[in-house]
This record gives sequence, structure tokens and C-alpha cells, in this order.
Amino acid sequence: MDFRLADHQAAIQETFARFSDREIAPKAAALDEAHAFPWEIFRRLAGLGLFGMRYPEADGGAGADLLSFCLALAEIARGSVSVAGAAAMQSLMGTKFLHMLGGEDIRQRLFMPALKGEAVGAICMTEPNAGSDLAGIATTAVKTDGGWRLNGRKTWITSAPVADFFTVFAKAGDERKLTIFLVEKHFAGLKVGRPIHKMGVWALPTSEVALDDCFVPDSHCLSREVGDGERHLKKLLAEIRIITGAIALGVGRAALDEAVRYAGERQQFGKPINRFQAVQMKLAEMATGLEAASQFVRYAAWRLDQGLPHHKEAAMAKLFATETAASLCDQAARVLASYGFAMEYPVQRFLRDVRFTLIGGGTSEILKLVIAKELEG
Repeated sequence: MDFRLADHQAAIQETFARFSDREIAPKAAALDEAHAFPWEIFRRLAGLGLFGMRYPEADGGAGADLLSFCLALAEIARGSVSVAGAAAMQSLMGTKFLHMLGGEDIRQRLFMPALKGEAVGAICMTEPNAGSDLAGIATTAVKTDGGWRLNGRKTWITSAPVADFFTVFAKAGDERKLTIFLVEKHFAGLKVGRPIHKMGVWALPTSEVALDDCFVPDSHCLSREVGDGERHLKKLLAEIRIITGAIALGVGRAALDEAVRYAGERQQFGKPINRFQAVQMKLAEMATGLEAASQFVRYAAWRLDQGLPHHKEAAMAKLFATETAASLCDQAARVLASYGFAMEYPVQRFLRDVRFTLIGGGTSEILKLVIAKELEG
């Protein structure tokens, strides 16, 4: 693997780094305090072509590789994990199945507007008793004339309060296997619950979604055949894990930068604290961990882009990057000491937000099981 970025990749990284520095980071605290979806920035990211980066040019996208998208997403997360989470949902999980499986009407009426930021998508998998255990999904879909009747409860649905459409996983058919449905927000029987109050990512609304005898027409059954949902999901899972690792890199970088800045300014015993070996060693360890995690995420993305086996590497990259970023944010708070505990400094937000990356795409414990299974062959 050539560790140098191609010219177009470096240009993408620079573009989103500038945007993050100028438009996201200065507003991140206010966005958090408002507990509201970042509409203005969301639409500007659409204007930069972010939401279509991973889709073919023929379908309104840019046909970019995953590494390019990860570079962009890491820079966005450096400014705000909430914004990065909204962008990731819109660019991948919320729209992928529409592009992969949707008919022409769905593509023109929902998918294309979503790339422009004119419609918001969300994905509904997690349930009160089914998170990592997909077999535990209890939402059902029963065939009826001209469509399906969906019943169930979904929870922890990112962007749900602002979403225009939802990709819903439900059990259908005699064998009750996972099948994919598209539910639009105006469908009778769909109800979005109140936002869930979370520890972090306050500008990224999350809520429950209820389906009470919700009729979904046949045209909105995205599965090519009943029960193929898990197979299609597996195609996407590695990419979800890699981009989650990229988000972790962004917040980890923000934490390191803040720790370095503070250590150069804070005076103790007549000199900046970055002159003390204890602080120097801490910063060195933080920088080394971040660099290792960055290379791991890039390597996993590169393998996917090259069409090489990548599921084990995706799980490893997500595991290492998110755990490293969580440690980085904690260490940054220690460098700032009392000020790391103060709401007026951004480190407390990094420390809260980084936990978002530890959950999405599989917990660390689940990832270790995935890796162990891959090692068995």
C-alpha cells in the first residue's frame, strides 16, 4: 500500500479541513447547546457534494473511493461529531438501500433529493430488545393486498425526528427472515417518538419509531426477495465500521490539538506545562496512538477500495480507532485538569461525543468476537 495520498484525495481532505475550521468548529458549542439538527451546515455539506461522494456519477454522485470519504468525514468530525454523524447517516446508511434496491420512482423522488440535502433519510434496525442481535428483531411484516402491514418498535434511530423516509428492517414470510422496507414519514401508522436525551452528540437528534399496522406498498419493499435483508446489510457493514473509525479519528485529533494548545499556554511553576516531562510523555503517547489509528483506518478503507478481503480489517480498524480516540479524549481532559471538567472548554464535549463512536457499527465486545471468528477461518 502506498501511504501517500493521491492528489485528489489530498484536495478533498484540504477542502473539508477548511470547511470544518471555518464553518463547523466555531459553531459546534452553540449547535450542541441548541440540541437541534444542524440544518444550515447539513445543506452546505450537500452543496459540497459530500452526500453523493460514494455514489456513481451517473446517479448524481461523485464516484469517490472510501478513503476519500473517510478523509472528509474525519475533518468534519474534528469540528463536530454531531455534524459528522448526520453526514454519515445521510451519505451511507440512510440512502444506500434506496440506491441499491429502489425503483426509478424512489430514486428520482427520494434518493436524488437526499443527495442534495433536500430530503433526509434514516435507517431503522435497533429495537428495545435487539441491538447487536439481529435475530432478535421483533418487527413483523405481513403480506396483504398490494403491500405489507408492518408492526413493531424501533429505537435509537439517528436523525429520526427530521427524517423524510426510513429504511426499515422487519421479519417477513413464513420463516420470518429480515426483509427491507422503505417507509415514508407520511405513511399512516408511522409515529416518530420524542427525542432521546443523550450524553453526547446533542445536535444529532435520536428517537424511537413506532410502526402500528403501517401499510407499505409493494413498490416500497426494497428486498429483491423476502428474507434477503441480512445479506444486503452485510455488504454495508464493513463500510459502516470503517467510517465510524474515521469519525473517531476526527474527534481524537480535536482532543489532541486542544491538549497541545492548552499545554503550551498554561503556566505552572514559572513555565508552560508542556515543558514538564510528564505532560510531554502524555502528549507523545496520544499523538502516537492517533497516528497508528489513522493508518489502520486508511488501510482498511484502501483494502475495501481495492476489492480485497476487508471485513476483519474493518472490525479491527473500528475497534482500535474508537478505543484509541476514547482514550485520547480522556487524556486530553487530564492535561487540562480542572478546565477539562469545565463546560466552557471543548474537551468535555469531545469526551462525551466520542462514546457515540464506541456504539455505532458494533460495540468493541462484538467487534472482538467478529475478529476472533475471522481468525478461525
